[in-house]
Amino acid sequence: MTDQPVSPEEVRHVADLARVDLTDEEVDRFTTQFGEILEAFETLDEVPETDSEPELENVLRADEVRESLDQEEALRNAPHTEDGYFKGPRVS
Repeated sequence: MTDQPVSPEEVRHVADLARVDLTDEEVDRFTTQFGEILEAFETLDEVPETDSEPELENVLRADEVRESLDQEEALRNAPHTEDGYFKGPRVS
């Protein structure tokens, strides 16, 4: 077993799966970088757990039933409508 958490072979394997061609220099660089990333995650495991905050509660106002726009009024400023609906541009 090596001292590196990620081997160059693993980097090449992941690159092959992603269909990415890497030079030997890039493999070396990514091997180092992936190792540093994994070490950072291991550092997070050392952070002590703390008490979580209490459950959130809804502090917003209650919903109110109010009169809304009728269909004609809602469509009044629409640039394009069709059969009582908003009409947008074709996507495809």
